[in-house]
Amino acid sequence: MKAFTVREKGAEPALVEVEKPLPTKGCTLVRVHACGLNFADLLMVRGTYQETPEPPFTLGMEVAGVVAAEDPAGGGPGVGTRVAVYGGNGGLSEYGLFPTERLVSLPDSVDFADAAALPIAYGTSHVALDHKARLQPGETLLVLGAAGGVGLTAVEIGKLMGARVIACARGADKLAVARAAGADHLIDAETDDIRAAVKALGGADVVYDPVGGAQFEAAFRATNPEGRILVIGFASGDIPEVKPNHMLVKNIDLLGFYWGGYMKFRPAVVTDSLAQLFRWLEEGRIRPHISHRLPLDQAAEGLDLLRRRASTGKVIIEP
Repeated sequence: MKAFTVREKGAEPALVEVEKPLPTKGCTLVRVHACGLNFADLLMVRGTYQETPEPPFTLGMEVAGVVAAEDPAGGGPGVGTRVAVYGGNGGLSEYGLFPTERLVSLPDSVDFADAAALPIAYGTSHVALDHKARLQPGETLLVLGAAGGVGLTAVEIGKLMGARVIACARGADKLAVARAAGADHLIDAETDDIRAAVKALGGADVVYDPVGGAQFEAAFRATNPEGRILVIGFASGDIPEVKPNHMLVKNIDLLGFYWGGYMKFRPAVVTDSLAQLFRWLEEGRIRPHISHRLPLDQAAEGLDLLRRRASTGKVIIEP
């Protein structure tokens, strides 16, 4: 089968022929129909992601497809069942072997591409806003990087949870995408003074930050007393310095958040969240924004879209 594989540390991934895997105890073989790309895939290529496997390995963290061979231990879905799974890697291939306990059945009404776009981006935002920050109806949510893969879902879920949402992104086109997802107010990170703009809107009760750098610092200074700042990531490449004395004076909570970590120490948080998200998807209350759908032989181009920040929402690869 074909797989988009990192063959050695520091090498660019390539589409290669590999042996099709066989089911093993605790794992199910899935014929991949769609795989969502993530910024973490770029970090894995560089070997800097916190959960980078030893090469050779196949990229692709979140998958939707059909069961091709059952778990030999039994108890999993049968052949032909439509499923979604967060596998961590292995999704950018024609077939993938994934832990049976992580598989979620998909109804016929859910598109494979939508299902592959959901677990990480929507899961990150839902668990972060609901479980971690405990966002309340009527509060003001500031979303940085609001047109990106996770930022756009934070806008959408924040509105579903009853918040007033301020979306911050670069340029009119990306802000239009955030507006369509439900943002109440827009801030252009290229031209606006983020701190002044947020404070003029009454400040932020919760900040969702996948960007870091100067945008974090501006948002920090515009956070209301008893506000909560979610540290999601550092897409800017700049990890900001935090001033604990300012946190103390304003009683601000700084909340580190890594969605994948819950798979190890509290998986029910993730599985309960995904169950809620797939209900919302079936009901039409959320709809993943997919800017690009590409075949497997264009996986490198898909990663380059993320690298250049040329996509909005998700990039989906369809083997």
